[in-house]
Amino acid sequence: MTDSSLGVAVVMPAAGSGRRFGSDRNKLFALLDGKPIWERSAERLREHQAVRRIVMPVSADDLSYFRSEVADVVAQLGIEIVLGGAERTDSVGAGLKACEGDDSIDLVAIHDAARPLVTVDELERVFRKASQCGAAILAVPMTATVKQSLDEGESCSTIDRSTLWLAQTPQVFKPEVLRQAYARHRGRPATDDAELVSRIGVDVALVEGSSENIKITHPGDLTIAEAIFNSRKNVTR
Repeated sequence: MTDSSLGVAVVMPAAGSGRRFGSDRNKLFALLDGKPIWERSAERLREHQAVRRIVMPVSADDLSYFRSEVADVVAQLGIEIVLGGAERTDSVGAGLKACEGDDSIDLVAIHDAARPLVTVDELERVFRKASQCGAAILAVPMTATVKQSLDEGESCSTIDRSTLWLAQTPQVFKPEVLRQAYARHRGRPATDDAELVSRIGVDVALVEGSSENIKITHPGDLTIAEAIFNSRKNVTR
């Protein structure tokens, strides 16, 4: 196990919408085995002893829901609610700011609130690697044949998949590394926090995760997540 003195703060962005999920509400309110997706994600994070704080940036529209309707659950899980922003980087930045000055935190992990199926073993391995090298993310090797088209599908070429990985979360960094990356961020688009960290010249290690650590984005993803969740019941993780 990771050093028992290690302290991890998890920033769990939850300020998205339900647009791609086909809903007029935040997709994180959808139920996974009777509980909202965001709650399932937080429960899993709390299973690891190193997680000291969970900071959840939310949208202004959802602020009253988290501070009133589900305040008891939020308190029980020790979640700190902060106001997120229009972009993911704005929300992560707000979460990072909430952790400033906390000397008990050795690592900051960014984890999608819509990834409730990460395992404690995966958390353990990515935390350990980040504590060793300063920056590490969960990822899975690409297994499918990858095609590239430059003419809207009229033709294609095959890309060597042996060096390709699909990024997941958590993405874990030493606080000073992530703060430096955000201090240098000038609005240039980035697909994830690892990209921002790579831009400042810091190598980001890959820790192999599982294809079951899916991000729930579309309704079909929830169906898959439910099947995985139910298959794990009464199974020691």
